[in-house]
This record gives sequence, C-alpha cells and structure tokens, in this order.
Amino acid sequence: MDLTTLIYEVSDHVATITINRPDALNSFNDTMCDEFSAVWKTVREDDDVHVVVLRAAGDRAFSTGVDVRQGIFQHPNLWSQDDPGEKLSPKLNRVWKPVVACVQGMAAGGAFYWLNESDIIICTEDATFFDPHVTYGMTAALEPIGLSRRIPLSDVLRMTLLGLDERMSAARALQVGLVTEIVDQERLWTRGDEIARAIAAKPPAAIQGSVRAIWESLDTGRTQALRTGLSYTQIGNPIGMAQVDRATATKPDWTLR
Repeated sequence: MDLTTLIYEVSDHVATITINRPDALNSFNDTMCDEFSAVWKTVREDDDVHVVVLRAAGDRAFSTGVDVRQGIFQHPNLWSQDDPGEKLSPKLNRVWKPVVACVQGMAAGGAFYWLNESDIIICTEDATFFDPHVTYGMTAALEPIGLSRRIPLSDVLRMTLLGLDERMSAARALQVGLVTEIVDQERLWTRGDEIARAIAAKPPAAIQGSVRAIWESLDTGRTQALRTGLSYTQIGNPIGMAQVDRATATKPDWTLR
C-alpha cells in the first residue's frame, strides 16, 4: 500500500500500524480515514496477521482527533453524511484480530474512535485523555457513547461535560480500567510489541473467536450473548478437542484454513 499518513509493517504475525502525522498531533484527515479503511481491510483478510499494535509517532500526542484545519468532508445532504469513525474503528471494519494500543501524550476527541475499540490499551505516565467537544459548543456523542462501554458512566460524563477544563490522567485511566498498564516512555512500543507477540503465539482461530464473541455480546442481552457465545465455541472448536496438547505443551500448525 502507498500510505502517506500511516506506516504499516508485519513481522511474525504482528501487524504494526503507526499513525504518522506528529507535526499535526497525529490528527486525522480524509486521507488518513481512507488509509485506515484500506489497512483494516488488509488486516482482516490477511491470515498471516494474528494481532495488531496501534501506536503513534512523536512524543506530544497519540492523536488529538480530527484535523480542525483541514476538516473532514461531509456530504451536503445531512442524511447522506457518514461518521468518520466507520473508517477508523477496527470493530466497525469487522477486524476481530486483537488490537493493542500504545498511548503517549494527548488522546483527545476522535482518538477514542481507536481507543474505544482496542482490546488492550497501555500508556505512558504523561498520557492524558479528554474530550474537548462541548468546550467548542459541539455535542459530544459518538466518542463518549463508545467509551461508556469501557469505563464507568460517571467518568464518561465527567470527561464529556468538563471538556478542556480537565484531563483524565494515566493513573486515573488505570483506576477505571481504560488502560491496563502504565510504562516508561522508552518502553511503550517495546512493551506493546511484547504483549502482541504473546497473543500472536496462541491459536489465531481461538483468539479471533474470543474477541468477536466478547465484543458482539455488548450489543445483545446477557442470555442471548451466552447462547451466541456457545455457538462460537462450537464453531471455533468443532471437533471438541483442544488445539494445544496441555500435557506436552506442543504447538500444532495454527495456520487458519
């Protein structure tokens, strides 16, 4: 792929996507939206990819959301307009391969298109999380609705309503479960890669089935989610046998077929 806003690399079943607009605080424009759509399609269809590391260049920001200078194209007909998150978000692009996000600096507004749908998020001590929409007189809806599936509603509302007057710290993000680990800046990318490779070493069908079952359960009631989950265990393991011999810990061929 000929990419200008992203760097895409694959090594040992781990795809690394680097958001690469540090001079614009890694904000997204129309080009980045289109490139993410293409990259997610590649990730989804390439069975050599088992897991994704999502990271951002520079020290100041993971992403500050939409590029306010360039803006995003919207169809003049209100009812024909699309949410840019449909191109940016992994789960909306039917990517059931785990996404490990590595966050440094500011993660604001539209950055939650990625974070809300990442499976594991780690960050640095200086990471801050906030949503500036209401400060600028804009309704905050899409990002906080997605975030409310991850952290307590009270924390979502506090972030939403205070806008630029307050930023959630890395320590608070760890407390509420938005992130699972805080690491030193120089260890951020290395640690993200370590987590991804530990996941990539496991049978990919089992990993992807687990990710899909868990995320899809958020859209259904408990009973239906459990019944759907049972069918996924049967689809993912149709002969009723484990893919790993626990006695010998031998690893069979895990290539998806």
